[in-house]
Amino acid sequence: MALTTSLAGRVRNTTLPKSHALLPLLEAVVNGLQAIDARGDDIGHGRLKVTIQRSAQEAADFGSGPVRAPLKPIVGFVVEDNGVGFTPDNMRSFETLDTDFKASLGCRGVGRLLWLKAFDKVSVRSAYLADDGTLVTRQFKFSIVGEVEHAGPPEVFSETGTAVLLDGFKDAFQQHAPKTAEAIAREVFEHCIWYFLRPGGAPDVTIIDDEVVVSLNRLMDEFVSPALPATTVEVKGQKFDMVNLCLRSSTRNPVPRMYWCAANRVVTEENLAGKIAGLYGRLKDETSAEFTYACYVSSDYLDTFVRADRTAFDIAEKASGSTLDDSISLDEIRTAVLHEIEKLLTEPLAVAREAGKARVSDFVSNQAPRYRPVLSRLEALGVTVDPSIKDQDLELLLHRNLQKLEADAIAEGQAVFAEADSTPPEVYQNRLNKYLETVTEINQSDLAAYVSRRRAILDALAKMIRTNEQGKYSREDAIHSLLMPMRTDSNELGPDASNLWIVDERLAFHDYLASDKTLNSMPITGSDSTKEPDILATRLVGSPVLAAEGESLPLPSIVVVEIKRPMRNDASEDKDPIQQCLDYIKRVRNGGVRTSAGRPIPPSHDQPAFCYILADLTPTMVSRCEYASLRPTYDGMGYFGFNEPHKAYIEVMSFDRLVKSATERNRAFFDKLGLPST
Repeated sequence: MALTTSLAGRVRNTTLPKSHALLPLLEAVVNGLQAIDARGDDIGHGRLKVTIQRSAQEAADFGSGPVRAPLKPIVGFVVEDNGVGFTPDNMRSFETLDTDFKASLGCRGVGRLLWLKAFDKVSVRSAYLADDGTLVTRQFKFSIVGEVEHAGPPEVFSETGTAVLLDGFKDAFQQHAPKTAEAIAREVFEHCIWYFLRPGGAPDVTIIDDEVVVSLNRLMDEFVSPALPATTVEVKGQKFDMVNLCLRSSTRNPVPRMYWCAANRVVTEENLAGKIAGLYGRLKDETSAEFTYACYVSSDYLDTFVRADRTAFDIAEKASGSTLDDSISLDEIRTAVLHEIEKLLTEPLAVAREAGKARVSDFVSNQAPRYRPVLSRLEALGVTVDPSIKDQDLELLLHRNLQKLEADAIAEGQAVFAEADSTPPEVYQNRLNKYLETVTEINQSDLAAYVSRRRAILDALAKMIRTNEQGKYSREDAIHSLLMPMRTDSNELGPDASNLWIVDERLAFHDYLASDKTLNSMPITGSDSTKEPDILATRLVGSPVLAAEGESLPLPSIVVVEIKRPMRNDASEDKDPIQQCLDYIKRVRNGGVRTSAGRPIPPSHDQPAFCYILADLTPTMVSRCEYASLRPTYDGMGYFGFNEPHKAYIEVMSFDRLVKSATERNRAFFDKLGLPST
């Protein structure tokens, strides 16, 4: 009993990913190239032309770039060749699903199914030579509904050949396909590159889009440099041929790629960037000319295991692990190919690695000194980078590898100490010394990160106190948030959340620290006032630690920091920042004061207080300093003095003095790391 085949069912069960939207066109082009080969004469006489057909209606251009004429949507393609034409054998093969007529060429008989997957219908006109040498023509339509519908003979052909019209490009695929003639030509070229690289080359192939004509043979001359030989690798007795190309620097895609091929066609492509140390983007040859590496891998093994739709292979990604299994995994093939590529590109890769090393060294020296202590160990891990890598991506790469070093150091430490009693002393001591050396370098990296963060904070503050492009100064809340996040206290923040070291290093050691919170919300004051000091801190005698451990009494000092907007000139008797600080101190002393742990502090009005006013020395601010009997600093950039009634040391610092003094205190650290201190 004969089986009946449903064309509609076969098309429905045929896979065509949207990422391969042009695959039906590529199949038609390969059919045309094979038809030209079948003529058996000089390949140079062959011609293949792809004409792009567009809709009469223009597509909307919603791009945000420069104004350009929108491209009309593609509705179809016409592929014309002067090959042998639709001979009777070819016609029978076309009308037989899953035919093996051209199996020796790697054909699976599914190309025409892909046509109907992406297009509504197909029209074919063709001419071929009969056995008696006369030119015979034929014409038919191909669709899911009508299947193969023969029509009357087409107009007279002057020679053998075929014209295939792929009509009605379905939206789902049209929207994912390349839009320009150049992009389509490049995809056709890369898919069919074997025909251009083989002995004898390819016929004349052109892509036509109205007045735009792109020659694929010119693309070959323009983009491919025959600088590398073809090579072969062997995996478990199977040979895999490698066509190695140097694509010239004019190539738009600078990414090194490997193309997995079957039946003289590209099946899939793979990005090789980073899979070999130094192989990222463009490389340089011995003349310093830039090129992009591309590799085309083909094999009888790949021909055998390519899927029917030619979009992937029925090959496992990883080896099964069984010693009895002689099948080959993609990973095994890839490993052999990468090893061969590394040998082929030895000199260009060495140049690229040195450039990447210089990029890392420059970045670490000027922007990320925290990685300097562990730089040599990162290099030992084989960390190489693309010389064109962005700063943020390089920072993330170095940070990930530093974390790996830290994790490895922890594991090594556990192993070292576990063997303390079971390893000979001399062996143990050597291993311990190596471990301690690694830990020391990691700790130095942490210290470098802390110091370079201070450098960055000072740079940010220096920018804030200058005018912006509109000639305005930063608001005081912006500077406030840089010193310490607003409306928070030390019970909500980690030890590194504030930058009060800029004002006074001692502010790192406190029992309680509050930023822009009302006095009545602070556990240490007992005040019912809703006034908000910018920053208020307390310290405990004998306990220079953070709030969680502060239990020693009595309270030795109170610190208040008041911040004004740069160049603000409205200080007056009613808006006197000096008097505001003294009032805050008085309220703290008069309240039912407790530590942040809730323990009562003995009453005392004798503990000293420190008031820091951060404000530029405008005329009104100078006036308030003089009224408070403060003395100018030696550099003329601030005022200082002691208020006896309030037992308070007062210092008024201009923002320039604030940045200058903080930089000077940290200069030795900056210099040690090679950071600029100005």
